[in-house]
Amino acid sequence: MQESNSRRSTGLSRAQMLMLGGMLFSMFFGAGNLILPPLLGLQAGTDAVFGMVGFLIAGIGLPVLGIIAVALVGDIRQLAGRVHPVFASVFIALVYLTIGPFLAIPRTSSTAYEMVKPLIPQGGDSLVVVALFSVIFFAVAFALAIRPGMLSRILGRFCAPALIVLIALVVGAALFGGLGDTPAPVAPYDENAVSGGFLVGYQTMDLLAALCFGIVVATNVRAQGVTESGKVAGSISAAGVIAGILMALVYCGLAFVGVAMAPSMPDAANGAEILAASAALHFGEAGSVIVAAIFLLACLNVCTGLISCCAEYFSEVFPRIPLPAWAAIFAVFSCGVSLLGLDAILAFSGPLLGALYPPAIVLMAFGLFHGICDKYPRIWPWTVFATAAVSAIAALRDAFVPDAWIFLDALPGADLGLGWLTVALVAAIVGVVHSVLQKRKEAETKAE
Repeated sequence: MQESNSRRSTGLSRAQMLMLGGMLFSMFFGAGNLILPPLLGLQAGTDAVFGMVGFLIAGIGLPVLGIIAVALVGDIRQLAGRVHPVFASVFIALVYLTIGPFLAIPRTSSTAYEMVKPLIPQGGDSLVVVALFSVIFFAVAFALAIRPGMLSRILGRFCAPALIVLIALVVGAALFGGLGDTPAPVAPYDENAVSGGFLVGYQTMDLLAALCFGIVVATNVRAQGVTESGKVAGSISAAGVIAGILMALVYCGLAFVGVAMAPSMPDAANGAEILAASAALHFGEAGSVIVAAIFLLACLNVCTGLISCCAEYFSEVFPRIPLPAWAAIFAVFSCGVSLLGLDAILAFSGPLLGALYPPAIVLMAFGLFHGICDKYPRIWPWTVFATAAVSAIAALRDAFVPDAWIFLDALPGADLGLGWLTVALVAAIVGVVHSVLQKRKEAETKAE
């Protein structure tokens, strides 16, 4: 009893903190995260350091803060519900669909194929090969998703350390290989590398994921005897720093690989082919085989987890459709999307994430300061709805008529992709004023 009380007052022990940090790292670190930093390094060139600053803010800072925000509030339903119950239902569904069949799940198959492709003999109908690979990949993932047994757990335990070893080998070889003539940055890093890296960081989708599984982390901390809300948030924050440091080391190392490969493959379209080429360059055919095997297993494990997670959520929301049926729907849909190819999926992800991330950032920020924001309840709907509206408009423009000028382009920061910040600030002020006026009206009504 005394030990339990002590833990409640002091938080987790150092060993427990390290374990929690490792758990956070594993939750954020998926195969998809590997393909973004190498391409950033290659495209940012001489401005790669500045590009990585923006990328680390969006890819590490926001997700860690998102977990803390959810831990402080309770869960994503309580967080988004402060805006409106209908908004909460729609937003949460969109988040699950985005980190599921719309983007993240198809990306696992496309990424795995990119790594396996160098080992496939040339010739034949490539579309048939891609389709056959995707069908087999998702059939296996579906079978594991509806029977999450020992095989899935073994894959999860094997893939993470093996992937870290592989990254260390590839990055180490690139470091010892040195740098050639680093090229000048190209779009989206040629105008402002920091903002370019920040927007690319959206594609990790880790903030959206953090809003969904933040409650899992908080529950884990409380299960170890830490019940005081301040200590829970403090423990999660410290573990987040540990996970963030590990992620930063991995991301920066992968970005260096991209910079090193820039002179030899300046027109690379995605990070998967950059890593494959680097491994083949330094380790020969053995490097390609190892990369393909590890990525295949890692992507399969992530795909299995995402299908299971999304199917579980939607089977709770729509219980008339059983979980296996939802899993089948997501597997078949994702298989179809994956046939578009990794480049197309990444191109499509930009506008979609550009619409979802700004309101998610606002929710995260308000969740961190919910004690203050809850005193002005109208600030939640005003700010989130306004931010979501302008983000959706900008996303539709970027998706269908990217060269068209819209009124949002006149906002401060619009050239950096951050024009929504101005709208959010103005809406927040309006929300505060509305809350004050509403409280006065209610007080006058009671007085009468």
